[in-house]
Amino acid sequence: MKTLYFADQALHILDQTKLPSEETYIVTSEYRDVCRAIKILAVRGAPAIGVAAAYAVYLASVEYAGQTEYRKKIKEAAEEIRATRPTAVNLSWAVDKALSLLDGLNDEEIPQELLALADDILEEDMAMNQRIGEYGCTLFNKPQKMLTHCNAGALATAGYGTALGVVRSAHKKGLLSMVYADETRPLLQGSRLTVYELMSDDIPVTLITDNMAAYHMAKGLVDCIVVGADRIVANGDTANKIGTYNLAILAKYHRIPFYVAAPYSTFDLSLSEGTQIEIEQRDPDEVRMVQGMLVSPEHATVSNPAFDVTPAGLITAIITDRGIIQPVNEEMIRKLVHES
Repeated sequence: MKTLYFADQALHILDQTKLPSEETYIVTSEYRDVCRAIKILAVRGAPAIGVAAAYAVYLASVEYAGQTEYRKKIKEAAEEIRATRPTAVNLSWAVDKALSLLDGLNDEEIPQELLALADDILEEDMAMNQRIGEYGCTLFNKPQKMLTHCNAGALATAGYGTALGVVRSAHKKGLLSMVYADETRPLLQGSRLTVYELMSDDIPVTLITDNMAAYHMAKGLVDCIVVGADRIVANGDTANKIGTYNLAILAKYHRIPFYVAAPYSTFDLSLSEGTQIEIEQRDPDEVRMVQGMLVSPEHATVSNPAFDVTPAGLITAIITDRGIIQPVNEEMIRKLVHES
């Protein structure tokens, strides 16, 4: 099962809105279809949407090839792609890498070079995730009972995963005894995706509702928490799926290590602190409904932020593809991101 791949001049995207009941792919050669897939969360997870964005810029370059104002049209399409989801920095990172190629190429070279870049980003993401998993395992000296939130696995990346990359590597090394997966309301990425993914790989997993996390921590059933990230700013404040901040506070109270796993491409050093991160607000019906069925009054007022921000002071360490950041502070982050 691949999250996304490019073949026969089309991007194939596993439609995660239909998991776990149905495994189907969106197959498209239109960049606007990729934009829609990102918006509706058919493809999701910061690294995966970065890969999808790179291929989308390539598809735009093919669509507009030979037209007047060719480069302008590619740049306009790139801004459409960038605007699909504002919080996950990997998306903008991939778009910027694509646009940076344009000035050094003639028009005829642009499509092939953009495709090569997208392929490289996909392959690099796989390699980065595996390194994250290896670095993460150095934090453990005995089998761990881990708790995770949302889905930061193969389905959120080009493959293997960030937080679940740590889980996978720990499982291979005999350093994992159980994963507790939060269901992750409102869209249930934990129950629909993480549990599905781990069960498919025969990794021990127990599903819990979001409001059961404190109970399991208090009972001594959680040794550490490992989550992914959508944006990490200069001081270490981290945006991740809504509900992550709750877990960090609970972990602090119960004296449980709280780890964030993310590649270097998730760091945004242009922002100094988490209050500057734009938080995506999503459709109220995602909260009012579960898989098309109302679970509240139809016209209930809803607040539906997709992410929250965990302050750096609550994070024990950040596990990256370039090493472990501990303690989490601006000096350590800038050193790792710039010098590695």
